[in-house]
Amino acid sequence: MNWQAISFDWNQVRAFLATAEEGSFSGAARALKSTQPTIGRQVSALEGSLGVTLLERSVRGLTITQAGRELLDHVRAMGEAAALISMVADGQSQEVMGEVTITATDLMSAAILPAILAPLRQTAPGIRVRILATGDIRNLMQREADIAIRHVRPDQPDLIARHVADFRGTLYGASAYLERAGRPTTPRDMADLAFVGNADPDHLLAPLHNQGIPVRAENFVISSDSNVVEWALVKAGYGISLLPEVLCDAEPGIEKVLPSLPSLQFPVWLVTHRELKTNRRIRLVFDTVARGLAAAAAMAPEKSK
Repeated sequence: MNWQAISFDWNQVRAFLATAEEGSFSGAARALKSTQPTIGRQVSALEGSLGVTLLERSVRGLTITQAGRELLDHVRAMGEAAALISMVADGQSQEVMGEVTITATDLMSAAILPAILAPLRQTAPGIRVRILATGDIRNLMQREADIAIRHVRPDQPDLIARHVADFRGTLYGASAYLERAGRPTTPRDMADLAFVGNADPDHLLAPLHNQGIPVRAENFVISSDSNVVEWALVKAGYGISLLPEVLCDAEPGIEKVLPSLPSLQFPVWLVTHRELKTNRRIRLVFDTVARGLAAAAAMAPEKSK
C-alpha cells in the first residue's frame, strides 16, 4: 500500500459523493446533517488534494466534470465499503439499546406495525424504533434501513430474507357505497362499479381480469400513490379497491364486495443485512416483527369466516 499517495480525507470524499447524488451542496448538507458552506469547503479541499476539478459551479447549479464522473464509481465503492465496515462493527454490539430503522409501506406502517411493535416497550425499552413509511425499496446495503418489510424476495447475496407470512387481499368497499351502487352477485356485475386506484392502477387490471372482473381503466375514478389515502377513500365511499383482509375484516362499515370471490395471496418477506442479523437489538426487533406479522396473517381467516 502506497500510503503517501493517499492525500485526501474521507469526509471530503463523502461530501463529494453526497453532492453528486443529491445534486447540490444544500442537498448534500441535509443528507449529511451538515451545512452548505462546510460541504462546499470539503469538496474544494478534495479538488485541491487531487489536483482536479470535480464540479463546475455556475448560476445554473452544479455540473459534474469528466474527471468527477470518472472518479464517481470509485467513490461509490468507498462509500459502500465504509457502510459495510460500520455494519460489521455494529453487528458485534450486544447491547439491547439504540436505534433500529424499519421500512415498510405507509399502510403497513400506520395500520399494522404499531400493534406489532408494542411489546418492545416492555421487553426492550432501550430500543428506539424509527419507521420509514415508504413503498420505495430501500437499500439495506447502505444503511438506509436496518429491516425492510417487502412483498418480493430480494436477490442481493448479502441480505437475509425470511418469508414470515402470506397476507390475503380481496375487493372491499364501504357498505354505504355498495348500498348506493348495488351489491354485485357475480364478477361481471362489477363492470359498472367505481374503483379506487393506487400508485399504478393499470397494474391491478390483470389480476382482476384473471378473476373474471371486466374492470377498465375508466372504472378508476380516483387514485393515490399513498396506500393510507387509498384506504381512506374506500372508507369515504368513493368506490372499491383490492385491500388486505387483515385490515379490512375488522373495520366497521367495510365489507367484501363479493364474498365468494377467491382471495389473492401476497407474500411478506422480512429482510435485513447478514451482518446486522448478529446484532442483538436488530435480531430482537426482527424476531418481534416476524412473530407479529405471522400472528396478524393467522388471525385474518378467523375474522373472515
